[in-house]
Amino acid sequence: MFFDDYYGYHGSSFEQTYRCYSASFIDKPQLESGDKIIMPPSALDRLASLHIDYPMLFELYNAAAERVSHCGVLEFVAEEGMIYMPYWMMQNLLLQEGDTVRVKNATLPKGTYVKLQPHTKDFLDISNPKAILETTLRSFSCLTTGDSIMVAYNNRKYYIDIVETKPASAISIIETDCEVDFAPPLDYKEPEQRRQPSTTPSEAPDQDQEAEADAEPKFNPFTGIGRRLDGKPSEYQEPAISSSLVNHQIESPKNAKQHSATSTSSSSSARQSVGKLIFGSNANNAPKETPKVATEETKAEPPKKEEPRFQAFTGKSYSLKG
Repeated sequence: MFFDDYYGYHGSSFEQTYRCYSASFIDKPQLESGDKIIMPPSALDRLASLHIDYPMLFELYNAAAERVSHCGVLEFVAEEGMIYMPYWMMQNLLLQEGDTVRVKNATLPKGTYVKLQPHTKDFLDISNPKAILETTLRSFSCLTTGDSIMVAYNNRKYYIDIVETKPASAISIIETDCEVDFAPPLDYKEPEQRRQPSTTPSEAPDQDQEAEADAEPKFNPFTGIGRRLDGKPSEYQEPAISSSLVNHQIESPKNAKQHSATSTSSSSSARQSVGKLIFGSNANNAPKETPKVATEETKAEPPKKEEPRFQAFTGKSYSLKG
């Protein structure tokens, strides 16, 4: 009883408040690669007198922040009234160097399922992340939902959240077969192409062509206003070329030679009164043949009588000799 009263231990369970410090204060860097703490020798004496379950597991409670976590024990070599723990565990409990934390023995069920979520995508870039995780968890005694554990590999530190554990919120992973599942990393983002609305392949080229048509003006050849050589306004519009016109172009030279000069002159004079210039007997003649037909028509037309005009050096000639 004197031993219990001196160190503050009471009852049939272990429960004590200590001041906590990180592993750097005791020069034990291997402490950071697991979830075990270093306790004073008096804690071992008290635990030995109690009928507790092995391996020894403890509940850590920060009353100021109301945060709870669980851990195992590595050694009993700390100074009295002090414990040493991994720094990542102090971050989970929101503890600073020298803060007080309550330590209580606990019995946890063996875990059957755990879901993990890496903080960054870099952890998934490791060649075999499951093998690295399996090797790291061999140094752990238990897992608590809501904690973030640290995995050290290749001179880098990877933090992983404990999203879910079964069959309880805190489980023991010592000598047990536990199913491990991974959630997407916290910094994972879906590719941009998945967020955009999907378009069918037939619609995509049409949209691109419309955009190009709006951006660049189209080139239209042979546009503008036609002008005549004599300066008069042109009212002639070139007819549309059709298949019947092409067939007629082949026969037009033969038909043009057979027309008489009288019919040509009468038809041309009738058409000229309308105010349009149409060469040849048929309006659908090809453009290449029209100059030839026009020359024949102009030759066949009778010369027009013009009014007498003054002409110089006209009349009879006289000789100076008389």
